[in-house]
Amino acid sequence: MSLKNAHILVIDDDEDVLIALRLLLKSKVARVVTARNPNQIDHLMSGQSFDVVILDMNFNGLVHTGNEGLYWLGKVREKDPGASVILITAYGDIDLAIRSLKKGASDFLVKPWQNEKLLEAVREAAGKKGRKAKPPRAGGNTQIVGQSAPMEDVFTKVGKVAPTDANILILGENGTGKDLVARAIHENSMRRKGPFVKVDVGALTDSLFESELFGYRKGAFTDAREDRPGRFEAAQGGTLFLDEIGNISLRQQARLLTVLQNRQVTPLGSNEPIPVDIRLVCATNKGLEELADEATFRRDLIYRINTVDILIPPLRERGGDRRLLARHFADAYAEKYGKGPFRFEPEFLRKLDAHTFPGNVRELQYALERAVIMAEGDELRAEDLVFSAMEKEGGARDVPKTTNLEALEKQTILSVIEKNNGNISKSARELGLTRTALYRRLEKYDL
Repeated sequence: MSLKNAHILVIDDDEDVLIALRLLLKSKVARVVTARNPNQIDHLMSGQSFDVVILDMNFNGLVHTGNEGLYWLGKVREKDPGASVILITAYGDIDLAIRSLKKGASDFLVKPWQNEKLLEAVREAAGKKGRKAKPPRAGGNTQIVGQSAPMEDVFTKVGKVAPTDANILILGENGTGKDLVARAIHENSMRRKGPFVKVDVGALTDSLFESELFGYRKGAFTDAREDRPGRFEAAQGGTLFLDEIGNISLRQQARLLTVLQNRQVTPLGSNEPIPVDIRLVCATNKGLEELADEATFRRDLIYRINTVDILIPPLRERGGDRRLLARHFADAYAEKYGKGPFRFEPEFLRKLDAHTFPGNVRELQYALERAVIMAEGDELRAEDLVFSAMEKEGGARDVPKTTNLEALEKQTILSVIEKNNGNISKSARELGLTRTALYRRLEKYDL
């Protein structure tokens, strides 16, 4: 994460320190929140997400042992294990620094600090934080893990569009997490207290499309034994998420366009329209160019649903996020199955990096769940990481072709290592390289 996008929380009982840090940081980061009382940590971190917490180690105590700071460090880590914490104190010593770093602090600084050194510490701490798109309040359950540049663009867009009532079109391949982004938009919106209603419209027939979305009255058709509100009514005051919008028929598109233009629905079996107040979010695995073909999709509907579009990058374009996500899923499934915590052996990481993940984050999630289940001991090894043959068969079509020599070399190395299940010696022989030469190329391409 870049420093300019960071959200910082500063906690110190010295008002002069808070003013100094606010003045130093406010022009360099996205937001700075300050507090004098560490008892506010629970409230502040329940209501907002912070990338870096700058925390004093002594609060109004006569004995400056730093134990208060270590206690509150633990509280911060409980509220958000991914937050980076920088501890500051006027009573620094080596033992205290070591203790704080062992407890999970990102850095340890002594007052008075040097501005450049503090800024560098904040910059490094922000870079360690896998920013999570989650609502700035208690109760949200959306968690999108990532710190790559493409995902930073997604987080920035979500932050800008979520507070508005604009209709959003989310684009991306299957398995990239479009539904999580839709929920993050809702949970960061002014409608967050309203319902979030998801409909997979691509799976609905023409008859089901109208009854599901617009509802029906008793007697409207054979099995209509009672009045039933549609999804538009169910989403009143909240967000309606229409997934796989690119797969609906032209007839369905015409009905949907009419509702969006008039902002009202007429249930089947009724002549009385019902006003609807919803925020519309749609998603599709088709590209805008494909949607723009009027033989299959109405251009006027595209403009209605696409005030702003957000493109979710495939996992193969997200750099180091695959390791970050692997750690996230490994920890989650270790807790679920009562195992771990797990370490990753080097060959496991090389195999992980070599795979192109045509199934995207969903494929990685299932692979890590299987690895955790099958693992013996507390280390995940290369043989524990098994990828779906189904995804592998269709994956080659998803890899963009290139004529760039470096890109071709990188792609060839990835393919060979994946083919050999992460075995570096075997891959080096197949590529006509020594192990040392292959390692140099892996380092060159950050693999």
